Amino acid sequence: MVRNIAVESGAGASSRDISDAPIDMDHLDQQSLGDPGLRDEVLRLYAQMSSVYLSRIEESTSIPLLLEHLHTLKSAAAGIGAWGVRDLASRAEDALRAGAPVNPEHIQDIAAAVADCQRFITELVSAEEA
Repeated sequence: MVRNIAVESGAGASSRDISDAPIDMDHLDQQSLGDPGLRDEVLRLYAQMSSVYLSRIEESTSIPLLLEHLHTLKSAAAGIGAWGVRDLASRAEDALRAGAPVNPEHIQDIAAAVADCQRFITELVSAEEA
């Protein structure tokens, strides 16, 4: 688990304004070619995959595995315009590659950003299905 690596190393329900959204909708619309159905499918897939990779990050038993999972989450986030998740995962990845010990706060920040994206996706997809 990440917590074990750190020790070994020493270390909304309300609708929201799209302008403060955790996902860049302009970027996502470009990626999904303006197709709302494709956009929603991409969002659903990201929500599922981000949960899987966040769990893998939290359960990583080695730095190489942690780096692999951070990189995957970072790339997926960049693909949909989840810049906050991308930047946090990149920061954690860069610190590890520079030899820093695992910082549990980085993982907590990533988890919070992923949760924010997932809430946003649920709100957006639910509103469009109604």
